[in-house]
Amino acid sequence: MESFSDIQNFNLLFNEYHGRFVCFAMGYIKDRQKAEDFVSEAFAAFWENYHQLSAETKPPAYIMTIIKNKCLNWLQHQQIEQRVTSELKNHSEWLLKTKISTLEACDPDFLFSNEIQRIITSTLNQLPRKTRTIFRMSRDEGLPYNVIAKRLNLSQKSIEYHISKTLDQLRNSLKDFL
Repeated sequence: MESFSDIQNFNLLFNEYHGRFVCFAMGYIKDRQKAEDFVSEAFAAFWENYHQLSAETKPPAYIMTIIKNKCLNWLQHQQIEQRVTSELKNHSEWLLKTKISTLEACDPDFLFSNEIQRIITSTLNQLPRKTRTIFRMSRDEGLPYNVIAKRLNLSQKSIEYHISKTLDQLRNSLKDFL
């Protein structure tokens, strides 16, 4: 059980330094609530550990060290968040620039060139008949997957699989053009 003088000394310490410690933390983190939380946590840590501290330990310095470390950790975390935000922004800008330049470089005449049509036709002809039929029903006739599934007595997942398989093959065949 804590003695009355321990509590009195703690209260004196708290009353004398609380405001100063909050100002110290505010000088770095610019968030009053967070600064007050750090100071309260530091005082609580001191109270919990003061019996284990050496006689040479200066309570204000001990508490200030805890506050300093909490502020430092918080600022380092903010720095990491800012770096990640900046990197995401840079990536987003790069992605947007890439899309713009790709679209500017897009030549519709080339996309419909005979060579590309030949590659598409050749790729589709190499597919299994069922896969080719499903793809053509989807793309040429514009039928939705559920209608194709019903007509061919297959599941919609099966239709999705065949379409996906076809698109993968086309991407692979046209990789030099995309």
